[in-house]
Amino acid sequence: MPASTGGQRAQKGHPPYPAPSLSGESQGSKSKDHSLSGLAQGPASTEDPPQQGTVLKTMATSMVPQVPHKVGVVGYGRLGQSLVSRLLTQGSELGLELVFVWNRDPGRMAGSVPPALQLQDLTALEERHPDLVVEVAHPKIIHESGAQILRHANLLVGSPSALADQTTEQQLLEASNHWGHTVFVARGALWGSEDISRLDAAGGLQSLRVTMATHPDGFRLEGPLAAAHNSGPRTVLYEGPVRGLCPLAPRNSNTMAAAALAAPSLGFDRVIGVLVADLSLSDMHVVDVELLGPPGPSGRSFAVHIHRENPAQPGAVTGSATVTAFWHSLLGCCQLPSRPGIHLR
Repeated sequence: MPASTGGQRAQKGHPPYPAPSLSGESQGSKSKDHSLSGLAQGPASTEDPPQQGTVLKTMATSMVPQVPHKVGVVGYGRLGQSLVSRLLTQGSELGLELVFVWNRDPGRMAGSVPPALQLQDLTALEERHPDLVVEVAHPKIIHESGAQILRHANLLVGSPSALADQTTEQQLLEASNHWGHTVFVARGALWGSEDISRLDAAGGLQSLRVTMATHPDGFRLEGPLAAAHNSGPRTVLYEGPVRGLCPLAPRNSNTMAAAALAAPSLGFDRVIGVLVADLSLSDMHVVDVELLGPPGPSGRSFAVHIHRENPAQPGAVTGSATVTAFWHSLLGCCQLPSRPGIHLR
């Protein structure tokens, strides 16, 4: 597959769809995000904005659940560590109680997670009586234990690429309906997910394409992609249906998987995912979301191109803004009643 040139800002144009447009911009809107992701978007204000700390405190206060929620965290990587730290320091004032932390390597929790909260056997989570279990480990956890977790609690899936496996998705749906617990899916780095869902529900979405670019050190690839070599400063590693990408890049395709869930009329087979290795992006994850509606009476189509730049530590799988977005997804899940089904949050 030919490499694309990197480092260029998107320019206005009207490329054919669904052909790749790594340097072109569809007619429509464009946004650049350097701040917090996953927060509700509202109309612009002419007033001076409040201080960021005040905004976060106000938002967190508004998300306090009416009754205390017991939360378990599965996975203790960078994202899991951040969630556990926030739950330990802010949980009580938000009506949340951390009841366990599980990690495939228990030694990683030593010295930072209180021994009483360390869960050695994931099958014993029932003893901790969680209301919500947060998975931030690996899609394998959802494949192997997702349905079992739903016997006892709502589940917040942090690895939505797991749902590209149709057997896993069906098992989660059946368990959710049987036990009355909810499968929440974190939107993570997907900007505009609610708008995508509304457009899709109204029949106004014809195609959806998500491109994720970062430095090769930020990828955790499997199968044929693990042996892929960069052919230049910017190399397209994969371009095609998201369902085919998820098993090959399970930790780097979650934004694309969230997009497939946000647009069920297209789903994993018709949402296009593009994975790009870019040597210039050593401290950043760049996500481009391009969507197109059906042609109108004039023959022209509604189109949107969102360009999102998310600072990240060199070699990190998760960008900085995504960590904050996930925390707000967790708070939102604790506000909602249990209802069967899979719901993007």
